[in-house]
Amino acid sequence: MTRVLDVKGLEGGYGSVQILYGIDMHVNEGEFVTIIGPNGCGKSTFIKTIFGIASYYTGDVEYRGQDISGWRTDQLVNHGIAYVPQVDNVFPSLSVKENLQMGGNTLSNSVLNERIERSIDMFTDLRSREYDLAASLSGGERQMLAISRALISDPKFLLLDEPTAALSPLYQQQIIERIDSLREGGITILIVEQNARLSLARSDRGYIMANGKIVHSGDAQNILTDPEIGEYFLGSTGH
Repeated sequence: MTRVLDVKGLEGGYGSVQILYGIDMHVNEGEFVTIIGPNGCGKSTFIKTIFGIASYYTGDVEYRGQDISGWRTDQLVNHGIAYVPQVDNVFPSLSVKENLQMGGNTLSNSVLNERIERSIDMFTDLRSREYDLAASLSGGERQMLAISRALISDPKFLLLDEPTAALSPLYQQQIIERIDSLREGGITILIVEQNARLSLARSDRGYIMANGKIVHSGDAQNILTDPEIGEYFLGSTGH
């Protein structure tokens, strides 16, 4: 099985503040992998470090066999990696269509328009909102727009930071279902998620982080049904 992401001994943080301590993790081609853990454990910092936003200290990060340790964000995008942040992930003063255009400002008009159509076909809720300001969208619609914009670069590997945060249960379900459906288009998924049960139910494998380290990994269904893990990391409501 081809490894899309292979991380060994990753350490990182923000400036001189270390958050990650020796992370080992991998994601295989076509997988949906979820990272869970308590608030402040380093989940978001991990994917930000991979994507060149947080500070990379040391460790090996390979993407499809190529060393990408410490690469800049633009280099990663050009190699087929996209990232959807949890907050500030749309331009509120721009229309939905303008937001999507911002996702491909280096593309020719014909290619850009084709990818915008493809993204809107995937998130049909946006079809009737193309010319509305992003500020007028609901939380769920904004998240759909943020993911759609990330898809404009035609990624093969998508990193998502808590895409269901602060959304209604209905939108949480819809967002996770749409993310899962992206695999049909050949996109591999790595997601950090607070609603652990919802995301793990769609995942192939899961990793649990605590205090900047991986403390458990395994088949997603096994994590969901393990009573010890459930008590400490999933909770009665899945948060």
